[in-house]
Amino acid sequence: MQRRRLGVITDGAFNAGLTARLDPRCSTEGLRIGEFVVVEGQENTYFSMISDMQLRAADVTLLADPPRGASLFVMNALTGTSTYATVQVKPMLMMAKGDDFTFLEDLEGPQPVRTIPMHFAVLCEANEADFGAVFGKEEGKNFAIGTPLTMDLPVCLQLERFVERSSGIFGQSGTGKSFLARILLSGIIHTSAAVNLIFDMHNEYAFDVQSEDGTWVRGLRQLFGSRVMVYSLDKEAAARPGRSVDAVLRIGLNQIKSEDILLLSSELDLTSTAGTVVGLLEDRYNDDWLQRLLAMSRTDMESFCEETGSHAAATEALQRKLREVGRQEYIVEHAPADAIKEMIGALEQGKHIVLQFGRHNRLLDYMLVANIVTRLVRNSYRHKVERYEETKEPADRPRPLVITIEEAHKFLNPAVARQTTFGIIAREMRKFSVTLMIIDQRPSGIDSEVLSQLGTRVSGKLTEESDIEAVLTGVGGRSFLRSALESLNTKQEILVMGHAVPMPIQVKSRRYDEAFYRAVTGGKDPSQRDHKKDIADIWG
Repeated sequence: MQRRRLGVITDGAFNAGLTARLDPRCSTEGLRIGEFVVVEGQENTYFSMISDMQLRAADVTLLADPPRGASLFVMNALTGTSTYATVQVKPMLMMAKGDDFTFLEDLEGPQPVRTIPMHFAVLCEANEADFGAVFGKEEGKNFAIGTPLTMDLPVCLQLERFVERSSGIFGQSGTGKSFLARILLSGIIHTSAAVNLIFDMHNEYAFDVQSEDGTWVRGLRQLFGSRVMVYSLDKEAAARPGRSVDAVLRIGLNQIKSEDILLLSSELDLTSTAGTVVGLLEDRYNDDWLQRLLAMSRTDMESFCEETGSHAAATEALQRKLREVGRQEYIVEHAPADAIKEMIGALEQGKHIVLQFGRHNRLLDYMLVANIVTRLVRNSYRHKVERYEETKEPADRPRPLVITIEEAHKFLNPAVARQTTFGIIAREMRKFSVTLMIIDQRPSGIDSEVLSQLGTRVSGKLTEESDIEAVLTGVGGRSFLRSALESLNTKQEILVMGHAVPMPIQVKSRRYDEAFYRAVTGGKDPSQRDHKKDIADIWG
């Protein structure tokens, strides 16, 4: 397939990138920072990104005294001779050519760049074959996340690689992070690349919600039926017509550990001595420490402090502040049934779980419940992987699990990232088949070590310098990626980079609309439930 010529390479270096002089008829206004282009060398084809543009003049006196009111004829005469434009391009991948200058069939695909082309190699616009060679076709575990900014061709994520490592979705408020998360979650469900555990703080993922433009968009339960199970903390919300949930989750006081409470230090305004008191309580009463603390009378507390050496004022203050936790509707002394174990069992069967918070959508509720559930899920998966390593039986191998959290900087900030369950998962749980998909508008608040472990990053528009630096933590070629990130529009435009794509690319994300619904449901009307399939999913 013929490529449209843009210019020729005139300068460059392996580390710094290449400089291409644009042809006279090629305007800089037809190109964009971050655009996918191709350099045709003598032996290799180089898949590249535009990182910068510059206007030049062969005669500096022309710039000192530019023509005033020049006719179109004069301007055209100067363009390409006395004035011209250059672009900086960064080769990202290369592929060897055959004798007929087509791609060699015996190569696995594009390879890392290990050389650069000679002078006057031709710079071209990428065509459909180039996108197919680099990003693949939408089939199997390849899932289209959007299209290039200047073309109508699918750009695919390799979802098997996406779920292998933790990932991040970033962007300032209003850039559509939640819709982008829905698209990715739908792709994971559609391709069965993993199972999902989604902590739905604002009740956006299970059922239909109204978008900013006033249209109603479908939730995951409405798209995928009984493949998606919905749990809720809110008994009233669970009873709403048309939004029935599978179970109402209750957390027992005996399920709350010291680490869950210490995560809430800022929300509960706990003092520095709270950790010591909690440790003494847990040593003394084991799993019943919180229940015993909340039930302590003044006499009981004095006796406890005398026996353990705990500070009386600190213990009393801790009791007073933790009563805020104990009085929540979803907290009971002992959960009547272990719904969390049921959730883990559903995940093992290939179900996807959405945990809605309903009215209990304060940050304190979200952080407490998400950490408790995730800690128990993590322990279960660790044991399952250890058993699989012993038996080597395929049936014992756990399904890959992706845990989705919003407001990620609260769980993963430098002060607590090393202690929380989420920090442990981000750093080391990949080997146990558990990864995170974190959604945040302030990535600068996330611990740099955690950011460096993210395999794939999908970012919308960011304006804060610290947030841009954070998104690019641990990424090579930061200077040209910064330019690509800063040039995004606030709506629908994203930069995708990392483990799940062969090279970074700017993308116009897919629309979450009726066409998308048909694509991920196999063309079926998602509003029509297949009741026989639902029964088979539940009972086998």
